[in-house]
Amino acid sequence: MGRWVASAGHLGRLYLRLLGAQVRSQGAYRGALVLDALGTLLITAAEFAALALVLPRFGGLGGWTLGEICLLYGLAELSFVLMDLLFGGFDAPNLSAHVRAGTFSTFLLRPVPLVVQVFGSDFALRRVARIGLAGAILAYGLAHTAHAWTAADAGLLLGCVLGLICFFGGLFVVGGTLTFWTVDSVEAMNVLTYGGRTLISYPMGIYGEALRKTFTYLIPAAFLSYFPVLHLLGRPLPDGLPPAAAFLSPLVGPTVLALAFAFWRVGVRRYQGTGT
Repeated sequence: MGRWVASAGHLGRLYLRLLGAQVRSQGAYRGALVLDALGTLLITAAEFAALALVLPRFGGLGGWTLGEICLLYGLAELSFVLMDLLFGGFDAPNLSAHVRAGTFSTFLLRPVPLVVQVFGSDFALRRVARIGLAGAILAYGLAHTAHAWTAADAGLLLGCVLGLICFFGGLFVVGGTLTFWTVDSVEAMNVLTYGGRTLISYPMGIYGEALRKTFTYLIPAAFLSYFPVLHLLGRPLPDGLPPAAAFLSPLVGPTVLALAFAFWRVGVRRYQGTGT
């Protein structure tokens, strides 16, 4: 046990050193960093403003008020931004650039675990600004829903965030691994990652049955935030699912991430480089 803790501590220090190098390099160009963060923030703010300004004119969406939708939207956005900050090195465009340039092969030669290097290869400070905005949207949702929040509810929401981070992180890992064979990033994965984030930002009842069941039983995204929020709002789960299904987010997300890293290990064993 003590040996395992010491090893984990060593890896943690290596990871923090890599992050420190990333932060120092980005901080050397403060003007560019501020403008980049502002641009990223404005894109998210504009997307949400369009929803917040239009929705009240229709009185809601599929029986959901603006506050209730903000709960879903804030959970999805906050989790995705945190995941993007942590798993950015596995994002397919970033990893495919390393594969094309041959720099991924240098990762394999260094005396540092490969996963730690990839985790520390892309830590974009510009994404930090979006965390505050996502937190504000979530806070608005919490304040404008007819629900008396308890500590148990906070635990359920925290489980949602952790599950979503693992779920989307798993999709990033799968998309990055595919570049070992395709070299370029696979656009179909963007449908699942960026498209999936947008899809679960809204009540899934507004979608067609085929799409809803695809993102429930084939890709278990509904278990991560939609079902827990339905439970918190006192609404029944669809398809006669038991209330216990609302508590599966901390199990579903890590399972997807574990399967993704199993696929990653297969990809690394088959990786042959591009000759660059």
